[in-house]
Amino acid sequence: MDEDSGTAGITVRFRCGHGADAAEARITLQRACPLCMLLGETKRSREELLRRAAPAGRAALAQETRIGASYQWICTRGHSRYEATVRETLTGPGCPKCQKNAQAPAARHEGGVPFMKPGLKTRTSQAEQKLRMLLGERIRLPHRVNAIRINRSFYGKPEVWPDIIIPGLKVAIEYDSPGRERTAHRGLKEASDREKDAALAEVGWAVIRVRADGLEPLGPYSIACAGVTAAVIDEVLRLLVLIRGEEAVAALMRTDSSG
Repeated sequence: MDEDSGTAGITVRFRCGHGADAAEARITLQRACPLCMLLGETKRSREELLRRAAPAGRAALAQETRIGASYQWICTRGHSRYEATVRETLTGPGCPKCQKNAQAPAARHEGGVPFMKPGLKTRTSQAEQKLRMLLGERIRLPHRVNAIRINRSFYGKPEVWPDIIIPGLKVAIEYDSPGRERTAHRGLKEASDREKDAALAEVGWAVIRVRADGLEPLGPYSIACAGVTAAVIDEVLRLLVLIRGEEAVAALMRTDSSG
């Protein structure tokens, strides 16, 4: 993403409505501003971003277009305010205190532990639900875990929330799709996915990524596909055996008698 977009020194307005006032704009670009593009890639809204900003900067941030602009931010865990760019806030590790806590010895001891985070709200697509349903017909999937502790801070938290977690194999499964606008899991969001996978690898977890609708493979255990099918489930199971061995996977396989 090019933050300047070749418009330095020119009064520009973007399709999203940010930038110069309509009456003052010399150029109107038929695309969203860099900040709105990054919000789209990271599946966040400007309202969410404004709530994280210190009150004094919210008016300016409401009209901001640059992802390199620095603001004061409020830590969601109650730590001191800190300064960071919009890009760092949306894709970085959170406030310095959160980052330090995530690297503390006690936190490292908990790294890799799956757990149930109460009240966790994540967006689940129909394709993700289908993936879980079809895979659950072949292998026993737990329903009481939705997060994994890590030894670093990811979006300000010492944990990640994979789509599917298999604690018995220490394997997480992610379903990636570019979405309706064809921008999800690309660009900076792809870099974020790589960071998430690296954080899980640090604590002994492997990640299988089902990459749908034209997304390129990402990582050593990727399945490129048009959508979720029985063949995709077969490939997931093959990768599970490759990662953890046939005996470990067989112990979790469903039999005809167990449904």
